[in-house]
Amino acid sequence: MGERTHLVEFEYMVLGRHHYLSQSAARPSGSTLERSAYILLSRIRIQGPMSIGELSEAFNLDASTLNRQTAAMTRAGLVERIADPDGGMARKFRLTDEGDRRLDEEREAHVEALDRVMADWSAQDVTAFAAYLRRFNTDIEHLDGRPWPRP
Repeated sequence: MGERTHLVEFEYMVLGRHHYLSQSAARPSGSTLERSAYILLSRIRIQGPMSIGELSEAFNLDASTLNRQTAAMTRAGLVERIADPDGGMARKFRLTDEGDRRLDEEREAHVEALDRVMADWSAQDVTAFAAYLRRFNTDIEHLDGRPWPRP
């Protein structure tokens, strides 16, 4: 698979440099979430309230990094700390109404940007591409041991 894998590596590298989705002209000025906030909010929405320890395990990040990120999200009114609904000792983060609203807004902007990118694609091509991306991601998650919950 060597040469074919080199082609995938190159396109993966190029994909990583694109900022079109996060800097889309369709997005109102100042409404974008930091990439880390977008990902953390998405995970908390799917999985439910999460502690720093759970976030650390899910993302393989150290607690100090997550403390900075969650503090910024708390100051922005995107998350709030709550007692563990299951009675555990650690406090957990859950999305606020503002966090839900901003995440919805951000996700919609991403979808609109993707619609523009794939405007000339057939429905079958979009479906196949989504299936390949899911397969690629789930295979990475399997190797990494950190599955991403899907709605």
